[in-house]
Amino acid sequence: MTGRVIRRLPVPRTLRARLTTGLVLLLAAACLAIGVSTVWALEGFLVSRVDQQLVASGGRFAASLEHERRPDADNRPDTRGQADGTFGARLLKGTPTQAAVVRSQTDATVPLTADDRRTLAALPANGRGYSVNLSALGHYRVAAVHGDDGDIMITGLPLHPVEETVEQLELVELVVFGIAVAATGAAGALWVHLSLRPLHRVTATASTVAELPLASGEVAMPHPVPDSDPRTEVGQVGAALNRMLGHVGNALARRHASEERLRHFAADASHELRTPVASMRGHAELALRHRGPVPGEVRHALERIASEAKRMSGLVEDLLLLARLDAGRPLAREPVDLTRLILDAASDARAAGHDHRWTLDLPEDPVTIAGDGHRLAQVLANLLANARSHTPAGTEVTVELRPRGDGAVVTVTDDGPGIPQTLQDEVFERFARADPNRSRAAGSTGLGLAIVQAVVNAHGGRVRLTSRPGRTRFEVVLPGSPPGGGPGPRLASPDGADDGRSTPRSTDESSGVRA
Repeated sequence: MTGRVIRRLPVPRTLRARLTTGLVLLLAAACLAIGVSTVWALEGFLVSRVDQQLVASGGRFAASLEHERRPDADNRPDTRGQADGTFGARLLKGTPTQAAVVRSQTDATVPLTADDRRTLAALPANGRGYSVNLSALGHYRVAAVHGDDGDIMITGLPLHPVEETVEQLELVELVVFGIAVAATGAAGALWVHLSLRPLHRVTATASTVAELPLASGEVAMPHPVPDSDPRTEVGQVGAALNRMLGHVGNALARRHASEERLRHFAADASHELRTPVASMRGHAELALRHRGPVPGEVRHALERIASEAKRMSGLVEDLLLLARLDAGRPLAREPVDLTRLILDAASDARAAGHDHRWTLDLPEDPVTIAGDGHRLAQVLANLLANARSHTPAGTEVTVELRPRGDGAVVTVTDDGPGIPQTLQDEVFERFARADPNRSRAAGSTGLGLAIVQAVVNAHGGRVRLTSRPGRTRFEVVLPGSPPGGGPGPRLASPDGADDGRSTPRSTDESSGVRA
């Protein structure tokens, strides 16, 4: 409708509220129907009793108005046996000539308005009762009969007692039904609440499952829903949820077992590959140091073998690190000067990427947190290598450090071409590359940013990426101390010792993904 705002009635949202509201509305409708029918029946009964009284009165009071009044007492209207308020009127040729009402066994003339005269003149003279409204008297029940002189005699009784009785009944019903509806609403709400308790348990179980981290790792499924009686609707829902939880639990257990097997395989394979790869690299470097003449083609082949062995060694170390982080191996907890780590990482990046502009924004005071310094150094090296390897020459890369509470925030921002929106959601995935052909022309293994995220998460922090053309920003938020009750064993270093003294890989080998 034009120019009007149609407001919808508020509808209860919860099942409990809907059931309670429906119960109260049904009871209210039943009470309304009972109240209307009883009031209508009582009113009809009382009006029929008034009609019986009209018939019993015999019209004596109206007949006494047939003669002209005289001062003589014998000619006064006959009010004997007439109830107080009895109305009498005489119509001659359709026109009321006299009208009176009994007042304490005496009569009193009643003034009639034009509407009253028309109403009385329209009454059929059949002796049946009709309800009329007289201006001076109110509601009356009147009956008209033919008189002896061709006139019409009208007798009436007031309906005020009937109206008072009906109004009293309405008031009683309103109070009684109101109390009944309120009490039923409260009792119904309690009953519905008790009846829906099994459904609340189903909801609680579903909410618990929804809050579980189902993406990876071992998942402890909640206990099945109790009271899953298939004979009830709620029981059927609970039984269906229990079956679904069983299937989900089995699928998650199988997935976790597969992940564990894959993780163990990656860790074992990486560990076993470290020795032969190092041996290949050593033999190639030893052959290159041969003092005798070496043909050019052979020297080139040996150089390529040493280069690829070096690259494979870095890939093996990355896979081994990720496998150990996935296994939950704790990191070292020691004071780490982030300012010093950023200065060292920026110095290495500047030496490797002299065609980029490197800018540092550091606070005056050193920022120190508790963590694994060698792994955090690898995070910084990977981020700077990612910015250097995937942006053109002349790109400005800014490293900013800001303390936050007892932790710190490190950001690496560049003004390069940015990362396409389609790749931003998977940039931290393992072996993710911007090149759809998975070319290694850029020297990236696709593990650099995956290691960044894994190490930061192991420290209890988070890493976030925002990118658009002309501005790409990696934000690393580190808490004051990583999760855990105390220092744990360090992750293995590249040389195989578990002392945590691993040297960060060069920025040439720690690149991530950049479109």
